[in-house]
Amino acid sequence: MSKSLIDLLAILDIEQLEVNLFRGISPQTSWQRVFGGQVIGQAMVAACRTVEGRLPHSLHCYFILPGDPQIPIIYEVERLRDGKSYATRRVTAIQHGHAIFSMMVSFHTEEPTNFDHQERMPEVPPPEKLTAEEASKQAIFKEMPEFIRRYYESDRPIELRPVELGRYFGQKIDEGRIHVWIRTAAKLPDDPALHMCALAYASDFSLLDSAMARYGRTLFDKRMMPASLDHAMWFHRPFRADDWLLYAQDSPSAQGGRALTRGLIFKPDGTLVASVAQEGSIRERRTPAG
Repeated sequence: MSKSLIDLLAILDIEQLEVNLFRGISPQTSWQRVFGGQVIGQAMVAACRTVEGRLPHSLHCYFILPGDPQIPIIYEVERLRDGKSYATRRVTAIQHGHAIFSMMVSFHTEEPTNFDHQERMPEVPPPEKLTAEEASKQAIFKEMPEFIRRYYESDRPIELRPVELGRYFGQKIDEGRIHVWIRTAAKLPDDPALHMCALAYASDFSLLDSAMARYGRTLFDKRMMPASLDHAMWFHRPFRADDWLLYAQDSPSAQGGRALTRGLIFKPDGTLVASVAQEGSIRERRTPAG
């Protein structure tokens, strides 16, 4: 069994402490704070475990304080509504006695509709053309810093294959329109809610990159201090998170130390499965006065 699969399932398999109380742990990494996608994914799992017969259709959340990866995170679920068509849950993540994250999740009973439309998927190379082996054939790949190459290796829970490699070398991208193929690094069980939680986890990867791409910069730049402020996500159609999905992103605005980013997630056949929006802090580090 893949180590990545064990890691992802361990991250999402939170422990139930009481009826509406859960505990999640962080993987052993060198990160100084908890990855935002982890808190989103674990909070979604907590909410899903309090609802039967319905799947989530949207989430809205705020990152309040940085998470400490050295201690567990407590998730408290409030059952706000259980209606005929919709159910609503509020989840608060707690560490050191303080709320570090807050999320609202809405669940919907499946129903027929006469309205069905979606945005068209951008035309980009398929993931099979973006393997490390294929990318290594490009002269630009040899100049890619080692830490960036490691970031996209498949021993992570989420495998990523970026389309626009030039943005790592100072290329400015109009409107921040970037594209990344994503999938879990190994197969997941056939549980639709788990696939939604896994995609929610993955949705926090690379979003703020679209803001930096407008300037030919990356979040790997040591001069930057990026941080997610809030996150919203809507689920539209069925999918599997362990199949390739195209994450098409852009950034319509940045001002006052904050950037707005958006993402549409498609199946390879062009089906739109989810939409994402996030505002983040993109400050530059202050250099000491000389």
